[in-house]
Amino acid sequence: MSTKVIIVGGGIAGPVLAIFLKMKGYTPVIYERSMAPTQAGISLMMQPNGLRVLSLIPEIVENIPGCPIKRFISFSSLEDNEEVLVDNDLPSTVIEKEFGFPMIGVRRTAFHKLIIETAQKHGIEIKWGHQAVKFEQNDNDVSVTFENGETTTGSFVVGCDGLHSNTRLALFGHEEVDFTGLIQMGGVSPTPPALQNKYALVNNFGNGKHMVTYPVSENQYSWAVTVREPEAKEDWRSMDSQKQDEVKKGPLSQWAFGAGELVKTGEKIAKYGLYDRPELKTWHKGRIVLLGDAAHPTSPHLGQGANQAFEDVYHLMRFIVKYNPDASQPDTELLTKIFSEYESIRIPRSAALVKGARKQGEGGPSDEAMKTNAETLAGPFIGQSEI
Repeated sequence: MSTKVIIVGGGIAGPVLAIFLKMKGYTPVIYERSMAPTQAGISLMMQPNGLRVLSLIPEIVENIPGCPIKRFISFSSLEDNEEVLVDNDLPSTVIEKEFGFPMIGVRRTAFHKLIIETAQKHGIEIKWGHQAVKFEQNDNDVSVTFENGETTTGSFVVGCDGLHSNTRLALFGHEEVDFTGLIQMGGVSPTPPALQNKYALVNNFGNGKHMVTYPVSENQYSWAVTVREPEAKEDWRSMDSQKQDEVKKGPLSQWAFGAGELVKTGEKIAKYGLYDRPELKTWHKGRIVLLGDAAHPTSPHLGQGANQAFEDVYHLMRFIVKYNPDASQPDTELLTKIFSEYESIRIPRSAALVKGARKQGEGGPSDEAMKTNAETLAGPFIGQSEI
């Protein structure tokens, strides 16, 4: 009988992990709290390290519905100093050639649709409307109870349930979170004239604010502005229409180099508070392990959130394949070995990225943050995959 793996969370990481598990002979089942795929989130920046992992699933990497990034541009939108600070073609002339994959901007909903459909084509069951609330484990298996009263049992559990992870809560209890004093708001807009045919990742600086924008299709740019502001909810949800209108008519609408036009024409502008969480010393207990934002939530300033989740997937699968190549029912001792080696590689790397993203959010791009990100693009493997 095939080894059943319970995946809690059907966002970005869960379906990709499930596909790899299925390819290696396991029976993964995804349990997602939402009743159906949601419209939450705005966009994703797919970078070479993440695409390197996805290249092992051709149906995904060959069909990403996004737009390659060809240029880096930085602008100053200060009232007394509007100028171009940086304009280069590093993404297409250096990054893609050096690391073997491009940078691609994509709407989160479009990418999520692709990976859900790919998982279903692989015969993976996805149970919507299942919010995990209780975990019980013994030497042989794990049982998960859901808010709707259902219970399921599997060999082990991977918590891919994101920022507000019930799996993490069950393992490590309630944690105090600290508001960073920073919020982001953003949306998706038609490409403004100033950015037509640029295909650029753009940083725009002005008056204590920082905007990042990049194309997600031939005719749309995603954008997000980081500002200091009183506390906001830690949730990417659209503002009401009145608040969206206030943003569209506010000071940001006057920014130069196309930034103002992006704000004025934004769709479903969302607002999100940035919080710090304690860094975990371990990501597992017994037969349950964390992955992605559930393990190491990060601010979005390096564009590495989804890519780091895919690195998690790669290394977890690497040790699963290494120590349990026949996909048999693993005992707890074997799972402890797998999970311990996985986190010994991933905890230091993800912690450095979380700190780098925070620094970039506070002060804009720094040499240190850019160096960390450049080193990251070479991961998580060179040459032949180990899975």
